[in-house]
Amino acid sequence: MHTITLHQAETRAVSIAARPESVVAYLADGHNLPEWAPNFATETAVDGDLWRIGSGDAAFTIAIRASREHGTVDLLNPADRRQGAFMRVVPNLDGSELLFTLQFPAGTDPGAIDAQMTVVEAELQTVRDRCEREAAGA
Repeated sequence: MHTITLHQAETRAVSIAARPESVVAYLADGHNLPEWAPNFATETAVDGDLWRIGSGDAAFTIAIRASREHGTVDLLNPADRRQGAFMRVVPNLDGSELLFTLQFPAGTDPGAIDAQMTVVEAELQTVRDRCEREAAGA
Protein backbone atom coordinates (compact mmCIF):
# COMPACT_ATOMS: atom_id res chain seq x y z
CA MET A 1 0.00 0.00 0.00
CA HIS A 2 1.27 3.48 -0.91
CA THR A 3 1.52 6.04 1.87
CA ILE A 4 2.19 9.22 -0.09
CA THR A 5 1.00 12.45 1.51
CA LEU A 6 -0.39 15.10 -0.82
CA HIS A 7 -1.55 18.68 -0.42
CA GLN A 8 -4.61 20.00 -2.18
CA ALA A 9 -3.40 21.69 -5.37
CA GLU A 10 -5.27 24.56 -7.03
CA THR A 11 -4.31 25.86 -10.47
CA ARG A 12 -5.45 28.92 -12.36
CA ALA A 13 -4.54 29.93 -15.91
CA VAL A 14 -4.63 33.01 -18.08
CA SER A 15 -3.96 33.56 -21.77
CA ILE A 16 -1.48 36.36 -22.50
CA ALA A 17 -0.91 38.03 -25.87
CA ALA A 18 2.85 38.16 -25.33
CA ARG A 19 5.69 35.79 -26.17
CA PRO A 20 6.50 33.16 -23.51
CA GLU A 21 10.07 34.46 -23.16
CA SER A 22 8.86 37.90 -22.11
CA VAL A 23 6.32 36.49 -19.63
CA VAL A 24 8.97 34.27 -18.02
CA ALA A 25 11.44 37.18 -17.87
CA TYR A 26 8.87 39.38 -16.13
CA LEU A 27 7.91 36.71 -13.58
CA ALA A 28 11.52 35.65 -12.92
CA ASP A 29 12.53 39.16 -11.83
CA GLY A 30 11.80 39.40 -8.11
CA HIS A 31 11.75 43.19 -8.35
CA ASN A 32 8.41 42.86 -10.19
CA LEU A 33 6.65 41.01 -7.35
CA PRO A 34 5.25 44.15 -5.65
CA GLU A 35 3.69 45.18 -8.98
CA TRP A 36 1.83 41.95 -9.73
CA ALA A 37 1.54 40.37 -6.25
CA PRO A 38 1.21 43.31 -3.83
CA ASN A 39 -0.60 41.20 -1.20
CA PHE A 40 2.42 38.89 -1.12
CA ALA A 41 5.28 41.38 -1.47
CA THR A 42 5.29 45.11 -0.86
CA GLU A 43 9.06 45.27 -1.24
CA THR A 44 11.86 42.97 -2.39
CA ALA A 45 15.63 42.87 -2.18
CA VAL A 46 18.24 40.41 -3.39
CA ASP A 47 19.93 38.54 -0.55
CA GLY A 48 22.63 36.33 -2.10
CA ASP A 49 20.81 33.54 -3.92
CA LEU A 50 17.54 34.39 -2.17
CA TRP A 51 15.08 37.28 -2.14
CA ARG A 52 14.05 39.15 1.01
CA ILE A 53 10.33 39.87 0.87
CA GLY A 54 8.62 42.58 2.88
CA SER A 55 4.87 42.21 3.29
CA GLY A 56 3.31 44.60 5.77
CA ASP A 57 4.82 43.76 9.15
CA ALA A 58 6.16 40.40 7.92
CA ALA A 59 9.57 39.72 6.41
CA PHE A 60 10.75 36.42 4.97
CA THR A 61 12.95 34.99 2.25
CA ILE A 62 12.11 33.03 -0.88
CA ALA A 63 14.07 31.33 -3.60
CA ILE A 64 13.15 32.12 -7.19
CA ARG A 65 13.92 29.20 -9.46
CA ALA A 66 13.46 30.09 -13.12
CA SER A 67 14.18 28.31 -16.38
CA ARG A 68 13.65 30.35 -19.49
CA GLU A 69 14.32 27.21 -21.55
CA HIS A 70 11.52 25.27 -19.84
CA GLY A 71 9.17 28.21 -19.23
CA THR A 72 9.11 27.76 -15.46
CA VAL A 73 9.23 30.19 -12.56
CA ASP A 74 8.84 28.93 -9.00
CA LEU A 75 8.68 31.01 -5.82
CA LEU A 76 9.93 28.59 -3.19
CA ASN A 77 10.32 28.22 0.53
CA PRO A 78 14.13 28.03 0.90
CA ALA A 79 13.81 25.53 3.79
CA ASP A 80 11.60 23.16 1.76
CA ARG A 81 11.71 23.76 -1.98
CA ARG A 82 8.74 21.44 -2.49
CA GLN A 83 6.56 24.26 -1.12
CA GLY A 84 5.73 27.48 -2.86
CA ALA A 85 4.04 28.86 -5.96
CA PHE A 86 4.70 27.04 -9.21
CA MET A 87 4.27 28.81 -12.55
CA ARG A 88 4.49 27.39 -16.05
CA VAL A 89 4.43 29.46 -19.23
CA VAL A 90 3.57 27.51 -22.35
CA PRO A 91 3.22 28.69 -25.95
CA ASN A 92 -0.28 29.54 -27.15
CA LEU A 93 0.15 30.29 -30.88
CA ASP A 94 1.94 33.68 -30.90
CA GLY A 95 1.24 34.25 -27.21
CA SER A 96 1.37 32.40 -23.92
CA GLU A 97 -0.65 30.47 -21.42
CA LEU A 98 0.38 31.07 -17.80
CA LEU A 99 -0.51 28.36 -15.28
CA PHE A 100 -0.15 29.13 -11.57
CA THR A 101 -0.38 26.38 -8.95
CA LEU A 102 -0.54 26.68 -5.16
CA GLN A 103 -0.72 23.80 -2.72
CA PHE A 104 -2.67 23.82 0.53
CA PRO A 105 -2.25 21.45 3.48
CA ALA A 106 -4.99 18.89 3.99
CA GLY A 107 -7.76 20.33 6.11
CA THR A 108 -7.32 23.93 4.93
CA ASP A 109 -10.63 25.75 5.15
CA PRO A 110 -12.23 25.77 1.67
CA GLY A 111 -13.22 29.41 2.17
CA ALA A 112 -9.58 30.33 2.78
CA ILE A 113 -8.55 28.46 -0.38
CA ASP A 114 -11.23 30.24 -2.42
CA ALA A 115 -10.13 33.62 -1.04
CA GLN A 116 -6.47 32.94 -1.85
CA MET A 117 -7.27 31.77 -5.37
CA THR A 118 -9.37 34.90 -5.97
CA VAL A 119 -6.23 36.89 -5.15
CA VAL A 120 -4.23 34.68 -7.55
CA GLU A 121 -6.75 35.34 -10.33
CA ALA A 122 -6.34 39.11 -9.85
CA GLU A 123 -2.55 38.70 -9.87
CA LEU A 124 -2.71 36.77 -13.15
CA GLN A 125 -4.76 39.57 -14.70
CA THR A 126 -2.10 42.05 -13.61
CA VAL A 127 0.64 39.91 -15.19
CA ARG A 128 -1.41 39.64 -18.38
CA ASP A 129 -2.07 43.39 -18.57
CA ARG A 130 1.57 44.28 -17.90
CA CYS A 131 3.03 41.78 -20.38
CA GLU A 132 0.51 42.69 -23.09
CA ARG A 133 1.24 46.42 -22.68
CA GLU A 134 4.96 45.69 -23.01
CA ALA A 135 4.38 43.48 -26.06
CA ALA A 136 2.34 46.24 -27.70
CA GLY A 137 5.15 48.72 -27.04
CA ALA A 138 3.07 50.87 -24.70
